[in-house]
Amino acid sequence: MRDTEILDLYWAREERAISETQLSYGSYCYSIAWHILYDREDSDECVNDTWLRAWNAIPPKRPCRLALFLGTITRNLSLDRWKEKHTMKRGKGEMLLALDELAECVPDRRSTEEEVEAAELERMLNAFLHTLPERDCNVFLRRYWYVEEYGEIAERYGMKLNTVKSSLFRTRAKLREYLEKEGVIL
Repeated sequence: MRDTEILDLYWAREERAISETQLSYGSYCYSIAWHILYDREDSDECVNDTWLRAWNAIPPKRPCRLALFLGTITRNLSLDRWKEKHTMKRGKGEMLLALDELAECVPDRRSTEEEVEAAELERMLNAFLHTLPERDCNVFLRRYWYVEEYGEIAERYGMKLNTVKSSLFRTRAKLREYLEKEGVIL
């Protein structure tokens, strides 16, 4: 079923919208949750909570890209769940490692920054990602959006493990330089 048809079901408040969403995006959302939580029960729960959040958000929202909308909900729910459990055993330590790697070049938002500043940072990050070659962008997103392990990324793109690590190191350095040029204080 196409996204527009699924969205029409939501707007008509037909419960079938949830089952169609599950069919179309269940494995995608589960993959996002799994790479953050590494726990079957928690991942399943986050995916089910995603369907509930989507049901409550559509309408009034009508997302342009349903996959991105659902993926963002799943990711946020999974990050919240991970923070609740927050132990090194969860996620094989990859979440802490990924966040530490990005901390070098992205400012911490735990201060009293306003939402406007956060939106501006998001815009800058998106603009930066558009400057990257496609593979570098995909590798970066796989690591820092989907929180995939280096080995999984290497296998996915037919790269050596050290090549993935080097690519991410160089991309983080470029991001740092880009943000500094944009006036972001790191």
